[in-house]
Amino acid sequence: MTARHLSTAVEARIDRAARRLLDAGHQPHRPVRLAVTEFLVFGAKQAWACTFGALLLATMVVAHLTLPAESRNDVLTLAAAVIQVAMLVFGLETVRELRVVLVFHVVGTAMEVFKTHVGSWEYGSDGWLAIAGVPLFSGFMYGAVGSYMVRVVRLFDLHFDRWPRQWLLVVVAAGIYANFFAHHVVWDARYVLLALVVALFVRTTMHVRVHRATLRMPVLLAMLLVALFIWLAENVATWAGAWAYPDQTAAWQPVAPTKVVAWLLLMVISVALVAWLYPQVRSAPAGPVPVPVAVPGAGASPSGREARPTAAASAAARWSAGSRPPRGAHADRPHSVQLSGPPGPASARRESSAFRDDAPLG
Repeated sequence: MTARHLSTAVEARIDRAARRLLDAGHQPHRPVRLAVTEFLVFGAKQAWACTFGALLLATMVVAHLTLPAESRNDVLTLAAAVIQVAMLVFGLETVRELRVVLVFHVVGTAMEVFKTHVGSWEYGSDGWLAIAGVPLFSGFMYGAVGSYMVRVVRLFDLHFDRWPRQWLLVVVAAGIYANFFAHHVVWDARYVLLALVVALFVRTTMHVRVHRATLRMPVLLAMLLVALFIWLAENVATWAGAWAYPDQTAAWQPVAPTKVVAWLLLMVISVALVAWLYPQVRSAPAGPVPVPVAVPGAGASPSGREARPTAAASAAARWSAGSRPPRGAHADRPHSVQLSGPPGPASARRESSAFRDDAPLG
């Protein structure tokens, strides 16, 4: 797939500001500063990807503290719609991403209608903006998950090694979705499905571009961490009265930790949808571009002295996904650091800014 301009004008401006702030015209010379920078950029990207969900959750809390119960559902639905439109109009989300969010919205609403009617959880009965007794803002919560998924793919230039066969993933994801409905009338197969998920993804790793570093992370660990954060957000939402589980109707109490398993299985459905709509993420990143670092006599500074690698370059070499020693036919070549990304100026090769305006999805 040809790289396309997928970021927005807002993100391009943030990108330029972030580069000026992080580099200030020079490279950091201390490994600790480099590590702290990567950590902060990682957090900034995650926060940016969570914009939709964070705003929706904050709206739930404000509505709980300020509005009467009979008007909250409609206000939350209208607020969620306004947030979605504003993200599109003000350049926080692309039209392409919106299509994915709508798919999550439809899939989630269908499950909400069924789950509320069988008593898995309940919403307040007040409000006009509802379908089959379920407030329409419930679909926006699944849309928030979809928004996070597609935005994190772009912001981190995610690619995967050893991706499972897509038809197997689709079968398992379909089984998970069906089990959300079927376990009310037949045997609950969630732990069998969980074992299948582990078998599918146990060897799959994810390439994550942060600022200058490209990290690798097991996909199962990433999905588990996202499931944990959703569970934490669910605790806040139920405290705010957005919905209630049967054991929370008399008085609020924390959501059972076993719900993390359900959210982990939902993450598999989310991953399957994103991989179906963005098939290019299933392939490994394009061939690395060698960037010489420490080749004796292969370059000099303007003063005539031999150029030496900075601490930042050494740290980036250790962090880079392609920094392992060369083997085979390449073993006799000069030592180099393998950095992902297209050729270009040194700063462009080193950086994957918090909001790169040329970040391809594939």
